[in-house]
This record gives sequence, C-alpha cells and structure tokens, in this order.
Amino acid sequence: MGWRLLRLACGCGLNDRLRPSNAATWAATVLEDTTTRMSEATITLRDPDETLAVLGTRDQYLRQIRDALHVRVIARNGQLCLEGEPEQVSRATQVFGQLKRLVQEHGAISPADVATALVQSDPSSEAAETVAGFWPGRRRVRARTEGQGRYLQALRENELVFCIGPAGTGKTYLAVAAAVNALVQSQIRKIVLVRPAVEAGEKLGFLPGDMVAKVNPYLRPLLDALHDMLEYDQIKRYMEADLIEIVPLAYMRGRTLNEAAIILDEGQNTTVPQMKMFLTRMGHGSKIIVTGDVTQVDLPPHTRNGLSDAAGRLGKVPGVAVVRLGNKDIVRHPLVQRIVEAYEDNRSSRPR
Repeated sequence: MGWRLLRLACGCGLNDRLRPSNAATWAATVLEDTTTRMSEATITLRDPDETLAVLGTRDQYLRQIRDALHVRVIARNGQLCLEGEPEQVSRATQVFGQLKRLVQEHGAISPADVATALVQSDPSSEAAETVAGFWPGRRRVRARTEGQGRYLQALRENELVFCIGPAGTGKTYLAVAAAVNALVQSQIRKIVLVRPAVEAGEKLGFLPGDMVAKVNPYLRPLLDALHDMLEYDQIKRYMEADLIEIVPLAYMRGRTLNEAAIILDEGQNTTVPQMKMFLTRMGHGSKIIVTGDVTQVDLPPHTRNGLSDAAGRLGKVPGVAVVRLGNKDIVRHPLVQRIVEAYEDNRSSRPR
C-alpha cells in the first residue's frame, strides 16, 4: 500500500489565528492513501472552549458535518482527525476552518452557520458561488441553497416577488431580511407586515386586546424573524415610530403605500379577490413580497387560493418574479425534509 504525505499550506501554522482570506485553505496535514484514494487530515483546536464551540453541544455540529460529507471525524485531545474520500476530507477541512474563524470572531456559531459552510464548500453548487446576501441589522443573511440564491436575486431585481415553497425553505425569513436591510439602508421608509387571519383548522374564539394583540398570534413567524435580526428595543422604537407596521389583511383595503416593503405571509390563505386587493396597494418606490405554501391551504373547500392564481396570472409580467422552492431548499431541521416528503408521498398514493 503506497502512502504519501501532503502539506496544504496557506502561510499560517496550525495554531495561528485564522484570517478570513485563509478560511478555505488553512494549514492541515493530510495523509493520502494513493491506492484506495482515502485521505486523513488533522485539525488542531486552540482550547477546550473553542473545541466545544466548533463541535457544538453534544457534538451536534460534528455529527452534522460528518453525516453531510460522509467522513469519519474523531475528536481527541484538542485535535480533529478526519478520514474519508480526498474531496470530502478537503471539504470537511474547509468547513471546520470556516467554523473556527467564526468562533474566533464571534464567540459562537449556530446550526445555520454550519449549513452555510457546508453549502459554500461544495464547488459544484451554484449557491456556493452566490454572493447575494443582506446585512439586516446585526447578522449576515445569505443563500444556503441554489433556490434561496434565486430568491435573493429576485428580491433585488423585481418590485413584486412571489415565493412558493414547502415549510422550512426560508421564504418568510429571507423576505424579512430583505425588508430590514432596505430599511436600515434608507432605501424604504417603512415595513408593513401583513397576514390573513385564517385559523389552521381550529377555532380560537374571541381574542382580547387591541388590534395588534388580536393579530399577533397570526404574525408570530414574521415577528420571530424580526427579533432574530434586530434588538428588541430597536424593534419597539421602529414600531412606535410607525417604521414597522403590523396589520391584518382585512385592514389593507383603501390604502396606498409608498416607499415601503410590504410582506404578505401565508399568501395561500387569501382568496382571489383578497389577493387582487392586496397587490393593488403598491405605491411609488414600494416592493411587495408574497410568500406561501400551496400545500397548506386553510380556505374552505373548493375555494381557489389567491397565491396560485396570482402567480399564474402575473408570472410573465415585467417586474414580477415567481420563485418556486422545493424540498432540497429546506434548511430547517433535517427531519423536516423527510416529513414533507412523507406527506407528499402519502398524497400522491392516495386514491383519487
């Protein structure tokens, strides 16, 4: 069996602090088996705190990378030993290098950071080369799949964007990111968050409080995205100054909104007349984003949903983009993709 020792060098030592420009090519010692095409790499981590941050609680990030790249990863005495196909070991080395840099810069990483690093390490993925992204407030948001890359590009280039896709594809999150980014850069004057007040199979009855309190349960996903990008006090100030407005769909009639980013979430739960009413609220300098999952319609039976209708009518109109995301664009927990696929299989096999 023939072995040869390779040194991947970028001008820095194993224990040096990684510079951003070197994140993808930082030093590692690789032992390659030229007969079976298996490679090994050793990565040194600085201290126990950095090890915990890079590998995640109970090694959740280690398992995420191992399962995605099909490499063997052993953590021992502040070192990571990687073994597998040369290309996959190279990608794993790049991923761990990027995570190490993020930990050194920010002190912690998230599952989303790991997923992004995995996508960027794939040279065959269009999303890996996608530079489209936003800095909405306190964090960077960028495409993690090819579909999300197309979505971000559509948000930049069109005044009206429909995004249709299953749960977990980032439809709402990226829409809010684009809106917040435009607001903090003074490209718009306000953000308007809209959602139809349609109950998902349950009757909630009378909800106490003012209009905002009543519609709050329906707009919770939009608010969660906001809180992920802006500080609570900042959101409160924006809402008090009417820079961020929360409004149920029924209250949109008769309005004209200029220089605003208007987001309609759960668009599949609008009727055709409601969608027409909403889309015609657009004023000068405004952008409308409509998101929804046409497989989860809560309208009465035999009622055509406004999202599917509008996407079909307006898909070829200049200035309008229709982006369709699929199961491979799901970036939530890996189990979500399998759940969506199971329900799709069940629906397709059901007797008609």
